[in-house]
Amino acid sequence: MEDILRPIYQERASQENTLGVLIIEKREKSIPFTDTFDAILLIVVKDAVQPVFIKHYSYQNKKAAMHIVTEAQLNEWLLIGSNRKVIEWIYSGRVLFDRNEFLHNLRVELNEFPFNGRKLKMGLEFAKLIRRYMDGKSFFKNSQYLDAFNHIVHSLHHLGRLALIENGFHPEVTVWKQVKQIEPEIYQLYYELVNSEEELEKRLSLLFLASDFLIHSRTERGIAHLIDVLKTKEFWSFNEIASHPELSLYSVDLEVLFEYLVEKHFIEVVTIETKGQGIFHRNYKAAEKLLNKK
Repeated sequence: MEDILRPIYQERASQENTLGVLIIEKREKSIPFTDTFDAILLIVVKDAVQPVFIKHYSYQNKKAAMHIVTEAQLNEWLLIGSNRKVIEWIYSGRVLFDRNEFLHNLRVELNEFPFNGRKLKMGLEFAKLIRRYMDGKSFFKNSQYLDAFNHIVHSLHHLGRLALIENGFHPEVTVWKQVKQIEPEIYQLYYELVNSEEELEKRLSLLFLASDFLIHSRTERGIAHLIDVLKTKEFWSFNEIASHPELSLYSVDLEVLFEYLVEKHFIEVVTIETKGQGIFHRNYKAAEKLLNKK
């Protein structure tokens, strides 16, 4: 297979802009990390007009896909976790070309999982968890149990991923296999929600009770990155928060997260008078109980 694809990747490897080339081959009876293709060529480049360029090929009744990805796009995927398969590709792919050990160093960094990067990933995952959890609770209160179930399954998924990141692991595509080994308590919640023969309403009710404790016990660690940023100013308007280069990564989950943290007394509201009588600007700061913590 590599011999057939060699002319394709060699042309790219000869270009100064190319940082590394990996080939990921389809494995029989395995989870389809290659998106049904027999082979994936992952080519990382320094710069490109398009951050992602994909081309498909056919050969010997097989098919291959070439993904040309900029270094910036790859780093964004690894940071935000929006393309989990790329982690599998970097770990399991065979290196065909590696300029100045770019891919080697990337694998080392993934294995070491620096703590600062971990704090941000935990914050992003915690925000997604709260968004799904709060939406699930709202559906449950309105007796929309199937919609509540859908959101709670997703919230448990984010809770499992959060626990893995906290323990220094990158969540993989087969996340529940990891969670079962590392955080069996969360796995058991998920298993019982999905497999229990109890009525759905009762299953959800019990799960909310257990999840409240698990989420609360992880809140301070989950928002450490957010609090680090808030500590740099006395107080913030929400627009300043949403426009911050790092906090903007939290995207649509940010407002729900802040309301949850205000309710749980991790963030305090600072009100400032406006020109309108009885109307105040609503600003935010880290709660006093967190300000002195490192």
